Amino acid sequence: MLKLERTMKKIKPLDEEVMKKTQARLDDLTKPPGSLGVLEDMARQIAGITGQVIPELPRKAAILMAGDHGIVKEGVAPFPQEVTPQMVLNFVRGGAAMSVLTRHVGAELYVVDIGVAADLPDVQGIIKRKVAYGTKNMAQGPAMTMEEAVQAVEVGIEIAEEAIEKGAGLIGIGEMGIGNTSPSTAIVAAYSQLPVPEVVGRGTGADDERMKIKIAAIERALEINKPEPDKPLEVLAKVGGLEIAGLVGVILNCAAHRVPVIIDGFISGAAALIAGALSPLSKQYMLGSHLSEEPGHKVMLEILGIKPVLMMHMRLGEGTGAALAMNLVDASLKLLREMATFSEAGVSGAV
Repeated sequence: MLKLERTMKKIKPLDEEVMKKTQARLDDLTKPPGSLGVLEDMARQIAGITGQVIPELPRKAAILMAGDHGIVKEGVAPFPQEVTPQMVLNFVRGGAAMSVLTRHVGAELYVVDIGVAADLPDVQGIIKRKVAYGTKNMAQGPAMTMEEAVQAVEVGIEIAEEAIEKGAGLIGIGEMGIGNTSPSTAIVAAYSQLPVPEVVGRGTGADDERMKIKIAAIERALEINKPEPDKPLEVLAKVGGLEIAGLVGVILNCAAHRVPVIIDGFISGAAALIAGALSPLSKQYMLGSHLSEEPGHKVMLEILGIKPVLMMHMRLGEGTGAALAMNLVDASLKLLREMATFSEAGVSGAV
């Protein structure tokens, strides 16, 4: 708990003075003021995060947390739990969508076993930081003990620390874990106070019959555990996941080190909700990537006050949307750095 408390104490507001200077430069570039929309917002936010009026293009990292979920025993997912360790191997062998996209954007991919319900082989690329062999079945009681939840958050803090020490200046988050849309739905239901049917989605492709099972199991988990939104660590322990907890730690440590963190989809959004509840200032360090097809994701982003920059009809997770958004971060900073001002270009400004 000490590591978590120290990390949260380090989180400070964005640098407003720097943001004003960045905005002045944006307004002086050879274009109508505000005409580059979200790209300008992104550049200004990153300036405020980093404290640099004209930030350098950052080295990129993507942190993918993998963990399993006891609620799969209720039949909430169409894929078997064995897929989680199989996909972890696929990530490090370079064959998963996230493997392709991190290569595409030049990001280093960290694949972390924080709670896979199996012993993974000693393969290069897998970071073994297992807290437990998956969560317990939250439809019958708490998913984790409070100690497990805090330990998993602190694993995320440590992994982010390693990436930042190696020079990462932009971090995207992602996850893998069969059944993880169920705890994410429980988390957004707890924070939105909306009925489960309004925020639940089909995950990896649940049919109508399985959706009934999924809704009932999540409703039962909420009724049994009674998560209270003003106690975010308890929400996490009662109805969360180990990989979600790990991502909470990544977000908080990015904020503590003034490093922008790109939120991916539904499961990453659940982690962002918990991080934002633990430290409201951490929301200032979050960048939205895409709007997931999972209906609860839109609700999460509205609670956080984050706008997605991509509408790709995606629902894969893994961090794929966050990886794609890294290109837009580079574009926003290149515009800020490389566009000429009106005086430099000899172009007349508005009259």
